[in-house]
Amino acid sequence: MIEAQRHLASLRLLGMHESLDYRITHATEAGLSYEDFLIGILEDEVIYRKNKKCERLKKRAKFRDDHHLENFDHTKKRGVAKSVMKQWETLSFLEAHQNLLFIGGTGVGKTFLAEGIGNHCCREGYETLFFSVNLLFEEVRSQKVSGKYLSFLSKIKKARLIILDDFGLRRYTHEEATILYELLEERYSKGSLVVTSQVRPEGWKDLFEDEVIAEAILDRILSKSHRYDLKGESYRKCQKENLS
Repeated sequence: MIEAQRHLASLRLLGMHESLDYRITHATEAGLSYEDFLIGILEDEVIYRKNKKCERLKKRAKFRDDHHLENFDHTKKRGVAKSVMKQWETLSFLEAHQNLLFIGGTGVGKTFLAEGIGNHCCREGYETLFFSVNLLFEEVRSQKVSGKYLSFLSKIKKARLIILDDFGLRRYTHEEATILYELLEERYSKGSLVVTSQVRPEGWKDLFEDEVIAEAILDRILSKSHRYDLKGESYRKCQKENLS
């Protein structure tokens, strides 16, 4: 047993290393065949590696909170049916390079759903990045100063899903509009976006100084997109009332 565990550790088969003792005991008690024992311990390794990859992806994504779609509160009508959420879980929108837009007031669950989808993408092994839009511009400026902007663009391009949270909280300068256009252009038709906003898309054009660049940005966000208008009272307000 000890020698087998040493070999598994040396080969970095850590999932099998962790479950070896249990699998041997279970196989002996249940009278499993060698094939069933082998399948079981290989499955342990697959699950272990999938979970570790998910952890790495979630760390790189930099989510603000640990939200999951299965924990979304359906007791309040938010304008999103369970069947729609099940469709998101298939990630068919990701395969088709389509975008999801969550529109609504403060606290209705836009970021919750965006991060829930992002977490699900990580569980399925897809590179995901989460950005608060205002902080995104600061990060880009920092990357340029440090000489790492091209590397940052490469990371943006490789991600299968980009989440842009709180888009449209204020008007954007020409420099910020140019940054946003560059990032969207790098991944156009190569990946998907999830965008949350309190402003309806009909008003997004007014957020930019330059009409031409505004049209280019909105085309890359709105084309092949599915829009969901969320409604209801603020989650935070409801939670505060329940605690009082």
